[in-house]
Amino acid sequence: MTTGIKGLHHNAYRCRDSEETRKFYEEFLGLPLACALDIHATKTDRPVHVLHTFYEMDDGSYLAFFEDPDTPFEFEEQHDFDLHIALEVEHDHMMAMFEKGKATEGMETRGVADHDFIHSIYFRDPNGYVIELTTKQPNHDEATDPSKNGARQILDQWQADKGDAAAG
Repeated sequence: MTTGIKGLHHNAYRCRDSEETRKFYEEFLGLPLACALDIHATKTDRPVHVLHTFYEMDDGSYLAFFEDPDTPFEFEEQHDFDLHIALEVEHDHMMAMFEKGKATEGMETRGVADHDFIHSIYFRDPNGYVIELTTKQPNHDEATDPSKNGARQILDQWQADKGDAAAG
């Protein structure tokens, strides 16, 4: 099936401080700072003072951040279910990063979590976002194949059960 969507170019998030964010993504995770845009006006000529930074992943996609000191934004620690960024790595790299996180003072490091088709570890970045490093397990492709895993039926049942609970 072709959707016309080639892949992820970037996800963008707010950040408190661009340098603090750079230290985590570039120095800790190893994602190089690839681009920084000092933006002074929107495309509709609205004045702004924003720094937009991009950190490159091996597949050519980016994690990007906006620092906008003039616009209030409520940063809060995110619960994994509310927001997390999951990045795929090889198993050996995941384990090395787990040890690196444990050895870094003040770095929240959790895991290794066994989710059956993936194994994951978790950090919290300086903005409160949960960063998950994950490695695929041998059953990954089968577990994520909708022709084999019943994803649509599970979703439909979820919706039905949710409707029944609301009505009752």
